[in-house]
Amino acid sequence: MNILLAVDGSAYTKKMLAYLATHEELLSGNHQYTVLTVQAPLPARARSALGKDVVDNYHAEEAEKVLAPVCKFLGRHGIEAKRSVKVGAVGESIAKVADSGKFDLLVMGSHGHGALATLVMGSVTTQVLAHSKVPVLLVR
Repeated sequence: MNILLAVDGSAYTKKMLAYLATHEELLSGNHQYTVLTVQAPLPARARSALGKDVVDNYHAEEAEKVLAPVCKFLGRHGIEAKRSVKVGAVGESIAKVADSGKFDLLVMGSHGHGALATLVMGSVTTQVLAHSKVPVLLVR
């Protein structure tokens, strides 16, 4: 299987990794893995004030803070994962990568907000489910 792991460095990412570690059928050298993190873009005024190089370096550093521990975890399990970093609307970006990358499964942690919080704030999980054609495994 070609599996996409969407991560954000939160406690929910850690729960997702713990779940994978207890399920050999999902965490195996027989599968291919890509670890994706999506960074929300900085406001336009900040981007223009800071300049492209500074903004690009910022996003690269923030992505590395998220990806490094996940890739280290996978490495301890004998798995070499590809890394992917995107900047944009988080839910839509995850769904787009999942669909365009020919993935068999998308695995992500879910914050599990209630219905009211989802209605008011939106939800990355809701956006991914609405936009992706790839099966999604949510870990709460």
